Amino acid sequence: MNGALIIDKPAGMTSHDVVARVRKTIGERRVGHTGTLDPFATGVLVILVGRATRLAQFLRGAEKEYEAIIRLGYATDTADATGRSTTETQRCTEFHREAIEAAFASLRGEIEQTPPMYSAKKVAGQKLYELARRGEEIERKPIRVAISRFESISPDDGLLKQNYDGTRDLKVRVVCSAGTYVRTLAEDFGKRLGIGAHLVELRRTRAGHFKIADAITLERLTELSQSDSASQILISPDAALSHLPSVQLTADDLRRTLHGIDLRIEASATFNWSDGQPVRLGDAGELAAVGIYDQNREVIHPQVVIKDKA
Repeated sequence: MNGALIIDKPAGMTSHDVVARVRKTIGERRVGHTGTLDPFATGVLVILVGRATRLAQFLRGAEKEYEAIIRLGYATDTADATGRSTTETQRCTEFHREAIEAAFASLRGEIEQTPPMYSAKKVAGQKLYELARRGEEIERKPIRVAISRFESISPDDGLLKQNYDGTRDLKVRVVCSAGTYVRTLAEDFGKRLGIGAHLVELRRTRAGHFKIADAITLERLTELSQSDSASQILISPDAALSHLPSVQLTADDLRRTLHGIDLRIEASATFNWSDGQPVRLGDAGELAAVGIYDQNREVIHPQVVIKDKA
């Protein structure tokens, strides 16, 4: 098997758990994912199988889209519903729509985020969540992320859903760059309104061009595997990288590419590619390799070859 699977990750499983489950279900040792999803979150997790695992580097930086519920009233040490409250619960008054829209607007565009302690980000070789579980907190450098959409998707007549304890829930949509912490975005949104906040639900609805509508559950994957049909839902390596420009190879070009030899290409054929642009190198509609465009030398260097040599 060789290609991509779009899994609808259930809550309570780590991304590593999903990889292990897929590996056992389909009987393939080479399985990986293209971007971690928090254990409490659900939704799109792109899984690569077989030789396609080598393509993860070209998918990790894709834009992400989420639907989430922010609870206004108190903050937690994990910034989500799995953590312990770190503030007293505040009974929410009705926030004016103007204040909510202003808070959204202040967090759109390029912003800086401080990675949360409960995250898989490594500092000096240690995962932050491992330090957090030992009660340690260290200084973290802010990172720049891009938030292209941050908006309410709650109905106008019920913008803030009131809970029995006085907290209020707001359903939102976020479209952001890879590496964005939506939990931190929720915390910062609450700070703009002067109140503690955390996420109670997070669902990834898109990763790059992979959408939740195309995802399958782990249970469905098991059913398909038991009927020897799992390979039918694999997305081909070429389709998985359809967002990249492509060059079709001649027989001679293919032979040279499979041996790692640079492919010369005229500038007029590059559609103004920038230096370092990844390019699909195809053979009869199938992906043979992914190359990197060298603007100065006007060549494509084969970086990852996935087709076997003849």
